[in-house]
Amino acid sequence: MRDERMTRLAENLLSHSVKIKEKDVLMIRVLDEGIPLAKELVRLAYEKGAYPFVRLMNSEIGRLELMGDSQERAEILKGWEEPIWKQVDANVTIMGEYNDHETSDVPAERRVAQKVLKPVQDYIVNNVRWVLLNYPTPAMAQKAGMPTDVFTDFYFDVCSMDYARLDKALQPLKELMEKTDEVHIKGPGTDLRFSIKGIPVIPCAGEYNIPDGEVYTAPVRDSVEGTVTFNTPTNYQGTTFNNVKLTFKKGKIVEATSSNTERLNEILDTDEGARYIGEFAIGVNPYIVNPMNDILFDEKITGSFHFTPGEAYDDADNGNESTIHWDMVCIQRPEYGGGEIYFDGKLIRKDGLFVPDELKGLNPDQLK
Repeated sequence: MRDERMTRLAENLLSHSVKIKEKDVLMIRVLDEGIPLAKELVRLAYEKGAYPFVRLMNSEIGRLELMGDSQERAEILKGWEEPIWKQVDANVTIMGEYNDHETSDVPAERRVAQKVLKPVQDYIVNNVRWVLLNYPTPAMAQKAGMPTDVFTDFYFDVCSMDYARLDKALQPLKELMEKTDEVHIKGPGTDLRFSIKGIPVIPCAGEYNIPDGEVYTAPVRDSVEGTVTFNTPTNYQGTTFNNVKLTFKKGKIVEATSSNTERLNEILDTDEGARYIGEFAIGVNPYIVNPMNDILFDEKITGSFHFTPGEAYDDADNGNESTIHWDMVCIQRPEYGGGEIYFDGKLIRKDGLFVPDELKGLNPDQLK
């Protein structure tokens, strides 16, 4: 029996997120779990006259491949991938990992494919209509601290919200950020200043990520000064970090500490751009309240912001290039210590709630 919630989500992904059209080539990628959703996507894609293709991936096999990777092998993979993606119009990637620490023991020198395949990934991001989402698994439910059934209900509620309504509510914040020069963020362990002048501002309402609910831009690359302390766990390259604290001078991270300071700095030393910021975003999804150590959810938490060492997006480009793009999240609601965001000296958000009248439509009581 088909799950109506799964069918509704698949329809939203195809119609709203990647805007599938007749004769479009659709690539569906599934990591570990997610077959029921992939089946719905295939059925609906055919109904719309598109051509679906499914690629199944396994994280345990992926780890073994990385353990023996080399420049030569990665170049062969790149030679296969490039012509495939040149034929793809739309992509849905479903992340249903059994264990998001699966690659935690892969040495840095074996992560060759990440660098070699960067041009392919850049092509996908900039030329293919894509959306990325996680699949509700027992592992995700465990991280969220919920029973599996309860988490699954929560997942479908969050992923099926009215994104068209959210998009309309995001517009005043987009317009204000486009007029802003200096951003000042204050909170426990945080006193951070930077400019966003002249950098495009992008509202996100279900077109690239599900769940969604953020507005992002990027700081002027060399303008970041001060310190930021993140109060949510962050998982990157198979390792979870807590209490990440970054200090900046002239845009560069000059000091970085965490629960695993050595590994943190190893990642930040991947390339020059990894110590500069490629994204600044404000999270507004009213249904996502607490961190789950899952970035697709955590970066959308209501009352949060995230700051991202590494690569800038082409549509909000500050010139920073890197193979790293690491979203780190700070929640500013009172139960997480509070905090303020100022635009050009004017208080915009205090303790997670927007203050100006034109932005109050983004507060949880208005969005739900």
